[in-house]
Amino acid sequence: MQDTIEVFSEILERVKGFDPVNTRKWFDDLVVLEFEGGLLEVGCPDEAKAQFLRDHCLANFTKAAQNVTGHLVSTKFSVTGQKPSRFSEEPSMWSLKLHPDYTFENFVVGPCNRLAQASCVAVCHSPGDTYNPLFLYGNVGLGKTHLQHAICHGVESRKKDAKIRFLSCEEFVNRFITAIEQGKLSEFQNKFRTVDLLVIDDVQFLREREQSQEEFFHTFNALYNNHKQIVLTADCAPGEIPSLEERLISRFKWGLVARLDAPSYETRVAIVQKKAHLRGFDISEEVAAYIAGKVHANIRELEGALTIIYATAKTSGQPINLEMAKRALGDQDILAKKSVNISEIIDAVTKYYDVRLTDLQSKKRSQSIALPRQICMYLARQMTRHSLEEIGGHLGGRDHTTVLHACGKIKDLSVSDQKMRKLIEELTSSIRQGN
Repeated sequence: MQDTIEVFSEILERVKGFDPVNTRKWFDDLVVLEFEGGLLEVGCPDEAKAQFLRDHCLANFTKAAQNVTGHLVSTKFSVTGQKPSRFSEEPSMWSLKLHPDYTFENFVVGPCNRLAQASCVAVCHSPGDTYNPLFLYGNVGLGKTHLQHAICHGVESRKKDAKIRFLSCEEFVNRFITAIEQGKLSEFQNKFRTVDLLVIDDVQFLREREQSQEEFFHTFNALYNNHKQIVLTADCAPGEIPSLEERLISRFKWGLVARLDAPSYETRVAIVQKKAHLRGFDISEEVAAYIAGKVHANIRELEGALTIIYATAKTSGQPINLEMAKRALGDQDILAKKSVNISEIIDAVTKYYDVRLTDLQSKKRSQSIALPRQICMYLARQMTRHSLEEIGGHLGGRDHTTVLHACGKIKDLSVSDQKMRKLIEELTSSIRQGN
């Protein structure tokens, strides 16, 4: 058995080297349930962690086991001493599986998110009665997804048999369309109108979908009238979602609408330290302060910086200190370039042209609206890694051909029109600097 423990320890070390992004401190809690006949069965503390490993780490565990043993090995993840969780009984209903890291315990609270976090905790303690519906909104990477998962974890821990549905708005719409096509509308309605907790992400994508809005309206009413909890998230407040029916906007405001803002410097330092701890390595306060000072945009970019540092440390064998962190990240404005998101671009353009986001997302085609919209598309294409479809989605659900046309037009204008070229340069510089 001692040999098995030593072999598994070496396998874990190789997995950490293969995949620093998905390495977690709780890997140290994994145990070997079986290791014979070409099968490595790994015991996990709970189903959420087992599912995380199946989704993100299966290939690397298998590769590491084969490298260490020199034999063909298949890997399986099971929950130690527990029956399969309810979450694995109906995987087709889950577009977003619960992440083991996204709990209230691991959420860093600051002025930017205190109301949102407190409201989510209250919902867990009294679902359906307190803040129903709960509507969270804010830019990408500010913690909305973390809080959604935390609510599901919290409700699950308090009521094991709770019926929970957690999915994106796009999946809700797609399932609704499929149900109509297959003549299974009653089955669809039963699955969504009889739950204890319904969590819908990116509800802004209900816009301009009249039939889906009608179905969601009745689903909302059924749950609300039965005192079942509804949690919704979006990138903007209910009243700013274009082409959304007034009756839905009104209902979204019935409970509590909470906004998440970009974290302050102090909060970013705390987030960096928390994320490092979750990945099983400690960093000094000066390293955390350096990262927080380099990355301003959102939490995902902070995680990206940590990944670079951790990977550099693993490959070089060096301790993580300020000097190494500076070498890993570079003292130039590399991270500033990486941290740009579409919301920052839209904010800069709408401020310059004095137009509203709802105007850019609307069907208006006047030059005063169309030109800023096209500039947003062009800058998003140049400064982010988003696809044409994703860029169009942020600007009223435009298709990829519309975005491509806009990018081509602004590019041509930048070449032929000195005023436009200067404007693009000024906007780019302003966005990079976070002004």
